[in-house]
Formats: sequence, C-alpha cells, structure tokens
Amino acid sequence: MDRIRIGVVGCGAIAQIQHLPHIAELRDRYELAGLCDASAKLVDFIGEMYDVPDRNRVTRYEDLLALDLDAVLLCFADPKTDAAVTALDAGKHVFIEKPMCYSVREADRIIGAAEASGKTLMVGYMKQHDPGYRFARDEVLSMPDIRFIQANHLHCGNDRHLSEYTLYAFDDIPGEVIERTAALRERAVRDAIGDVPEAARRIFFSLSGSMIHDISSLRGLFGPPDRVVSAEIWRGGSSVTTVLAYENDARCVATWTSLPELHDFRETLEVFGAGRRVGIRFPTGFDRGLPSPVTVMGMDGEQPWTKELVVNKQNAFKLELIHFHDCVVNGKPPITDGYGARQDHALCRDIVHTYMRANPS
Repeated sequence: MDRIRIGVVGCGAIAQIQHLPHIAELRDRYELAGLCDASAKLVDFIGEMYDVPDRNRVTRYEDLLALDLDAVLLCFADPKTDAAVTALDAGKHVFIEKPMCYSVREADRIIGAAEASGKTLMVGYMKQHDPGYRFARDEVLSMPDIRFIQANHLHCGNDRHLSEYTLYAFDDIPGEVIERTAALRERAVRDAIGDVPEAARRIFFSLSGSMIHDISSLRGLFGPPDRVVSAEIWRGGSSVTTVLAYENDARCVATWTSLPELHDFRETLEVFGAGRRVGIRFPTGFDRGLPSPVTVMGMDGEQPWTKELVVNKQNAFKLELIHFHDCVVNGKPPITDGYGARQDHALCRDIVHTYMRANPS
C-alpha cells in the first residue's frame, strides 16, 4: 500500500490553502478518494476542483468512513473527537489537524481508540516538521546549560492573510449541524477547564487553538514543563503570559496576544544558554513558501559571532503529509503523536487553572 487512499473531512480555509493542494502534489503517495463537508455546495465545488467522484462527496463523516479508504484527514470545526474515534474504530489511519481535542478526557478516548485499532494517529503540529525548527532543535539539544526560554506569539488578524487567497464558502450548512457543533464544543470546554469566567474561556480557546503551536514546539525541545509558575490574563482574555519551569532550574516566559489591526504576524522562540543563543521565527500557517529563519549566536573565545540561516523553503504542511505517509506505510512512529498532544492539552488546562487560583473571584 505505497499509495494511500485518503479522505478529507472539512473543506475550509486550511484544507483549501494547504492540505488539498499538497495531497494533489504528492500524487505518488496519496489518492484523494473522498471529501466531506457539512456544506453540500462546498463539497461539490471542491470535489469538482480535485476530480473526486460524485459518489465520494458526502456531508457526514460516517458516510465518508463507509468508502474504501486507508486514512482520513480531519480538519473541520472543533471538536473532532467523535469523528476521530469513529474513524479509528473503523480501521482508518487518522491525521487530525490541531487541536486534537480540548480536554484530557477526550485525548484519552482518542488515544485509546488508536491503541485498540493499531492504526496511526498523528496530530497536525506542522511547526515541528518545519526545516528551520528541526535545525534549531538540533542546535538547542547541543546546548549544555539552558537558562531562559522566551516564546512570543503576536497574532494578527487572520482575515488579513486569508484575503491573499481565493477561498470558497457557501451558506448552506444546516442549522442543526451548527447547533450540535456548538453544544459539543461547550461540553468539551467545560470538561477541560470547568465553569470559569469569560476571560479565562477566551484565553483557553487561544491557548488550545493557536498558542498550542508554541506549546507543542516547546515540548518538542524540552518535554512538558515541571510546573506552571504563574499565569496572567489581561485585556479581557485577548492576551496571556505564563511562566513555565523546566528541569535544571530553567524558566520559559511565553506570551500570546491578539493584535488584529496589524498585518505582521510574529511568532518567535528563543533559547538562551551560558554561551549560546538560538532563535527561530515562524511564518503564519496561511503562508505557502515562506521559510522559518534561524539565528544562532555564540562566542569564539572572546569574539562574538552570529549566524543567520534559512535552512530551506520546504513547506511544513507538505512535510508532515510526507511523514504521515511514512508512518502509515512503513510503521514509523509519528513525530507529533496523540500522547504528546495529550500533554499539550493538559498544559492548556493547567495554565487556566493557575490563573484561576491566583484570581479566584
């Protein structure tokens, strides 16, 4: 099975900009064998664009899973838990676009289904597949004395970047589907963090939907933190800063803030040691072709030096699809698996709870 028959659930922006074009380009590895979206008009429109047969365009994921598929890519509105579990129970390999879920309980359901099925479960943290990140990771792992880490995620308005593409959407999603999705999301969020004030809820969505990339990237470098030292939420839940403690008494200060008036998206990760500094800047996930430049600073005796590198311009979304194929066909363990995602969602919960303990009223 060198060529995987894959079905895609969710034909929205990230599918149109990244996943579907890359699946088509990777025709030696993938056959796009089915499409699903709650919008019947959209699934037909995208199906025509990618030559998916009429009978393989559906509006319910259960109907997609009845097709002759090896794997599914889930990239529809959260939560995706029920679809992931059903797909794994049906014997399909599963690639879930981030976030995998909201709560640790949901994560355990998905992981349990993957373990029972023996199928690949991979989570779409594309930044861990980014060539710049992989280069920076090797540099960081060679640092003998890491003391301080800083992650900044200055999130501009998505619409400013989405407007650079021709995207298709229709207004025919049934009301009951919208209502059911909202109810499932509400239940999952309450399961994750309980009944908290609106500002804490807002930042939880930002943590699990956007800052989850930074949390995942940090885990890929250092593993999960020992503890959350502090968490501060401000501007009505549009911003959060958390301090995380890692082994050897290292600290990370991580901030996510919404700056919707700006076009400039800025997501950086910097690691400081006694004699070395490594930094990386990521592009927005809606860019196709922009690299993640890396800066390395050090000392040669008393002489300081700086290297600024662009490792290559391979698209991280495409690389993760290549990796998923390798996992399915050759049995390799995913770089971004369900166990790591579970740790990430536990940390999102712990950041919110740390804030609530300091601000109980």
